[in-house]
Amino acid sequence: MPMTDPLLETGASPPDSAHYLRAVTDMAERCAVVTQDAIYSDNGIKLVEKGARIDSRLYDRLVQHKLREPIDSHLTVENAVDAPALMAAAKELLATAPLPRLLAQALGAASERLIAPLRSLPLTEPMAFKLTVMRAQRPDLYQHSLQFMMVAMFLALKSGLGERECVSLAAAALLHDVGVLHMDPAWRDRQNKVTGAERKHLVAHPITAMLMIRDARVYPRAVEVAVLEHHERMDGTGYPRGIAGKEISAMGQILLLAEVVTAFYEKPTDMPGQQLSLVLRLNHRKFPAALVSHLLPLLQEEQERDAAQAPLAGEHIEAMAQALVDAFGQWEHAKTAMPGVAALLAQNGPVSFVDARLRALLKALTEAGTHPDHQALLIEQLQGDAAGLAEVAFVVREALWQLESIVNGCQRRWPGVLERSQPVEAAVALWCDTVRAQVHEATGRLGAAAPRA
Repeated sequence: MPMTDPLLETGASPPDSAHYLRAVTDMAERCAVVTQDAIYSDNGIKLVEKGARIDSRLYDRLVQHKLREPIDSHLTVENAVDAPALMAAAKELLATAPLPRLLAQALGAASERLIAPLRSLPLTEPMAFKLTVMRAQRPDLYQHSLQFMMVAMFLALKSGLGERECVSLAAAALLHDVGVLHMDPAWRDRQNKVTGAERKHLVAHPITAMLMIRDARVYPRAVEVAVLEHHERMDGTGYPRGIAGKEISAMGQILLLAEVVTAFYEKPTDMPGQQLSLVLRLNHRKFPAALVSHLLPLLQEEQERDAAQAPLAGEHIEAMAQALVDAFGQWEHAKTAMPGVAALLAQNGPVSFVDARLRALLKALTEAGTHPDHQALLIEQLQGDAAGLAEVAFVVREALWQLESIVNGCQRRWPGVLERSQPVEAAVALWCDTVRAQVHEATGRLGAAAPRA
């Protein structure tokens, strides 16, 4: 990690968003939320008296002003989330949810250690309020955070982390997505495609969460750093800083892997263990190898148990494979039409970015024995082998998601691609639009889940 980092040196938390204010006032319709101090705007206007009961009618007044302090620093709520509530919710997930149950079975008698750090987790009143809003208004996000925490604890226990480190890691894991409370809830709708400029809000949520954790003033700096890093990747393709390898902290590496693991088990899909295993192997440069080694045997055992129930891959795998072939071919064609392409490839710009990412994807597919040019023959040879076809379908689907990730990364880093301000950027934009449309059509036919963030 660099000695100085502009993101880590950022000051106060961003102002409360309209989405968070709406969540707070809507929650107040179902439980008592009361001001323990008067609420003022940043220019000194008193907006709500001390001791007032909050309700949804106050939303319009609050959203029109920038508040002097975060709203949850002034509020109390009945039945707020606390350590016993967290423990109870975690125990229920251990008994009912597939992923926590898988982790608990692997640990056996030590499974209680997956949730033990919750007992001693520092929880300030504003942070407990945020978790209460999450539980009431975004229950899927609340359950995600708890499952995420258990995956992180499993990796920590397998890595030999000490008790104090586990408590810090549990705090980082549980709170890693508090920044999402400030985002439009529509982004979590799997039918909603978050693209282009809209993705800046998605990219910002680790920064927002890090600043909230800093404001609490009870968590070690390592917790802030890990939360900031939970969407980074070991090869530098993550966000928000795009750091790589040892630049990512040890706790950050655990969180970035836990994020992927948890996301796969939350998708409405068959055989998540098999899909996750393939993704981790296909993208081995993106994830910390030592941590992945703790998961692969676990996933292999699950695959063996589910082998008899392997789903038919369906008749549209060929369409997905063809979309993959077309994307590579269309990029090569686009490059031939670009004047001075050799110079463009040598510069740090959208052309070199897309080209390098595509070459890395092609290399990974080749190493996995699924080069795009060979997939049609492979699919033909596997007719009648449901499990084999399912595995090919998972690999191709992951490759298509990687293509869309390349498109999103390109548009995020170079806004000119969205604006088509120059001929070269217009050519890249056309490729991006074409690929996204082809990916959505091909995966939609197979009923694929929405792409991962």
